[in-house]
Amino acid sequence: MASHNYDYDLFVIGGGSGGVRAARISSQHGAKVGLAEYDRYGGTCVIRGCVPKKLMVYASRFANEFEEASGYGWTVGERSFDWSTLIGRKDEEIDRLEEIYRTNLKKAGVTLFDAHARFADAHTLILKSGDGSEQKVTADRILIATGGYPKLDDRLPGMEHAITSNAVFHLDEMPKRIVIAGGGYIAVEFASIFCGLGADTTLIYRGDEILRGFDDEVRTFTREQLERKGLKVILGEVFTKLEETPQGLVGHTSGGKVLEADQIMFAIGRNPNVHGLGLQGVGVAQGAKGEIIVDAFSQTSQDHIYAVGDVTDRINLTPVAIREGHAFADTVFGGMPTRMDHADVATAVFTTPEIGTVGLTEQEARATHQMVDIYRTDFRTMKKAFPGSSERMLMKIVVDGQTDRVLGVHVVGDGAGEMSQLLGIAIKMGATKADFDRTVAVHPTAAEELVTLRTRSERYMKDAAE
Repeated sequence: MASHNYDYDLFVIGGGSGGVRAARISSQHGAKVGLAEYDRYGGTCVIRGCVPKKLMVYASRFANEFEEASGYGWTVGERSFDWSTLIGRKDEEIDRLEEIYRTNLKKAGVTLFDAHARFADAHTLILKSGDGSEQKVTADRILIATGGYPKLDDRLPGMEHAITSNAVFHLDEMPKRIVIAGGGYIAVEFASIFCGLGADTTLIYRGDEILRGFDDEVRTFTREQLERKGLKVILGEVFTKLEETPQGLVGHTSGGKVLEADQIMFAIGRNPNVHGLGLQGVGVAQGAKGEIIVDAFSQTSQDHIYAVGDVTDRINLTPVAIREGHAFADTVFGGMPTRMDHADVATAVFTTPEIGTVGLTEQEARATHQMVDIYRTDFRTMKKAFPGSSERMLMKIVVDGQTDRVLGVHVVGDGAGEMSQLLGIAIKMGATKADFDRTVAVHPTAAEELVTLRTRSERYMKDAAE
């Protein structure tokens, strides 16, 4: 029951994955909870992120499956793809999932407001509904879980002609030609999707290799595999101007290239969604990008205001936001102080072939450990070899050469994301290379390579003077 001084024990701003989890668990711990969401419940992941994206990934892979089926004796007839069918079915699924989010919150006893929230003072929020009406609510504690939004280059001439990952899910027609700017996982995933769906696809990125922050070998290997599938990759260049012509869009690059397209999509990063919250007025500290600064318990510079998820710019992944939200609820209302452990978080990049990774990259390990052993292999899997596909799979294990502890595992190929979830358990438990070696292989699988890799590829010794 709320304190007599406030309407709510907790008020959550944002109905995405982190905010929803925090609200539900806090309510189950006995708190009186309110939540405001001005858009749709489920947040970026459910509405315009990982869920609809994964459905598009599935769609993009069928062409390859059809191609390889002939090697197994199948005769596949005339093939065609209907964009409107995919988008329609996607919309139906998103509607279903959003309703589940709303229903579960209501079942947990959370009061919902379809409104934008901003601070009036440290404990008071103004909620503005879509019709323009406003109301005030007060809360003992407030949790900010407003996520992020796509970054744009407002200085670029013609930027108004581009779309972001928000709009790409709602295109009336599939572009026959698309250029995607960016080299992070969102850009690379959509490049892989459209390439798989048959669009003439180009990826342009300012860096010298895609997927900054991932293992260097994984980055290069993945790009090469994508290029074999027909994706055109331009590195070391950026757009200098976009323009609309009777024939479509044209993008001019810093290297003098002229790229024609039906759509130009920007996926150059995301910003914390803090606009309009009124954080300065209540003294909530922010970082250089606007991100809300929090401690290990997601507490801001104001001891009754907390923040979780992408708005804090820690690890911007949906499962991380969910765990942060749950840890907040257990800490503040459950009597169980819980720190979210951000180490060794497994993740996947749903390109084709996909990436699954957990733990340190080779480069991170070499920078922080005295001795690093590398075990690696790349090969053509049984499934790909039979129909004569050139696609290869990469597996890489990074080991502390002094303690034998596995520091990281990186996989590129079919099922890599599923593997990384299970590998994450082993890495989190502190598994050693010897533990991997004494695990009996499941045969015939690609994953068995992870427990049969016995020959060290490389050993790196850190200079004692460093």
